[in-house]
Amino acid sequence: MTKPVYVLNGPNLNLLGIREPHIYGSTTLADIEAMCRAKAEALGMPIEFRQTNSEGTLVDWIHEAIKGGAGIVINPAGYSFNSVPILDALKVFRWPIIELHISNIHKREAIYHTSYVSYAATAVIAGLGAHGYPVALECIAEMLKQGEPGR
Repeated sequence: MTKPVYVLNGPNLNLLGIREPHIYGSTTLADIEAMCRAKAEALGMPIEFRQTNSEGTLVDWIHEAIKGGAGIVINPAGYSFNSVPILDALKVFRWPIIELHISNIHKREAIYHTSYVSYAATAVIAGLGAHGYPVALECIAEMLKQGEPGR
């Protein structure tokens, strides 16, 4: 595989490890990136691992993936629940998209129960903690191996 899988992270995920550890655990985003890079190497899959607190930057990265990505793993964080621009950009992407949440959003307050991103996602992983990231990469690798389009 020559095209990378984009692993995109939204706002406040740079604070993992110190932000609400009772919800998100003590694993840092750097730890998650290391886990993803190790899994991607084992799968022979290049990745682009990124984090931003800016909605526009996240949209720009999705546009970049549209032009040259094999898949997207996206943890849009708070943008999951209110970003039509992110949804619209993802709807153009024709390869697998896995929406990922560290916590189980369905066990949390009602505001977290409806994700706009889910309307474009091939699959959703929620509640596996940081371990959801390598699982998502395994799933994308399998989908690409089977030649499955995103939708």
